[in-house]
Amino acid sequence: VVAFIMMFFNPDLGGLQLVEMVPWIPVIDVDYLVAVDGLSLLLVLLTTLVVPFGLIASKNPTRGFCSLLLLTMGALYGTFTAHNFILWFLFYEMSLIPAFLLIKLWGGEKRDAAATQFFVFTFLGSVAMLVAMLGVYHTVGTFNFHEFGPIGQNGLLAGTAGWLMFTGVCLGIAVKVPVFPFHTWLPDAYTAAPTGVSMVLTGILSKMGVYAALRLLLPLFPQQIQAAQPILLTLVVLSIVLSTLAALAQQDLKRMVAYISINHLGYCMLAIVAIGSAVAAGPAASAGFAPDVQAALGGVFMQIFNHGITAAALFYWAGLLEERRGSRLLSDYGGLMQQTPQLCAWMSLAMFSSLGLPGLNGFIGEILIFKGAFNLAPVATACAGFGLLITAGVFLRAMQKLFSGPLAESCKSFPNLTLQEKLNVIPVSILMLAHGIVPGFMFNIFNTTVTQMASLFS
Repeated sequence: VVAFIMMFFNPDLGGLQLVEMVPWIPVIDVDYLVAVDGLSLLLVLLTTLVVPFGLIASKNPTRGFCSLLLLTMGALYGTFTAHNFILWFLFYEMSLIPAFLLIKLWGGEKRDAAATQFFVFTFLGSVAMLVAMLGVYHTVGTFNFHEFGPIGQNGLLAGTAGWLMFTGVCLGIAVKVPVFPFHTWLPDAYTAAPTGVSMVLTGILSKMGVYAALRLLLPLFPQQIQAAQPILLTLVVLSIVLSTLAALAQQDLKRMVAYISINHLGYCMLAIVAIGSAVAAGPAASAGFAPDVQAALGGVFMQIFNHGITAAALFYWAGLLEERRGSRLLSDYGGLMQQTPQLCAWMSLAMFSSLGLPGLNGFIGEILIFKGAFNLAPVATACAGFGLLITAGVFLRAMQKLFSGPLAESCKSFPNLTLQEKLNVIPVSILMLAHGIVPGFMFNIFNTTVTQMASLFS
């Protein structure tokens, strides 16, 4: 199916393609409306890559496990292709139940508490978003995403009611991404989940919040974003910096990667919030911000895809080490370069990619985000730069403890990578390298969509 979509998708055309629309609940203007544009196709492609990777990483999965993970995959496809809010929300929530069960039934230590916390936080955030969007429909009379842009630009959601709707949508997104201080569920959920599920959670489910910000928050509430920008930017910068400091303090490798995931998604939200400053300048002045808005949006699209691949790979490596040693504590390792040089080499590539090293895929999105956001919100962007420096410290510390020094007694029996493990990681690693050197293929998918979306804010 994805190959079919890629074959018939024309990246030079704007708007929605491969549209399928059937009246569903006409009395409230709800249609079964599914289609793809550059953003949808990017996330469909990401889902197609990460979910099989997660299944392969799961050792001896049962039928129930596979069924729930495939159900999650179907819900994700629906989330990224539905363009009517009610249909989109059903798919959005459908992914919550199998993810909850996967953590609760197959998770590790403290899985019950982690699954419950995950469900409660995300469900309450979704309820806030639903109530807010019902208010939007009552005000403007449509649930269709492609009609939201003109509505927001015309100021139809102003006043106290508009602020309440904006707050509800913000809460739903802040929990899902997550943004400080609504992030507390994530480290526990990612740590307790089995490896394959952690890969899907960080690789794809976390992108649903960023996707909602691009589809709902920016088109509907540009004025509110601009007015609340100091508060929003403060929360985003805290998410970026504090999450890296938390990662630096972790001994649990999986928990460290979970905090780093918050940091990288924080850069996406930095760009999205920074775009709000272009709205306040007015049509004439904001035209000068058009290149920055396009760069920031293009960076968000790139970061969504690249983080999904890289973060999933990091969780794969954390799971592989835990499987061999029976522990995720950094203090239980040492000198692995002497025993398993291939494992260390490929794992280092994933770490360098997450760090944003030039030549690897993690660099492209981050440099575009910083390039675009700096002119739109210079102080916040400069503060967010400290997150990059601390991230470097996080990975250098992890590499030193894992790979360097004398070989730990408990690691002397470590096998090097098996053929099956090489077949799992080498294609993903090559993708990281190829995408970092030749990113044009991905740009071609979403360039027209970026241009169209940027025109709403400049």
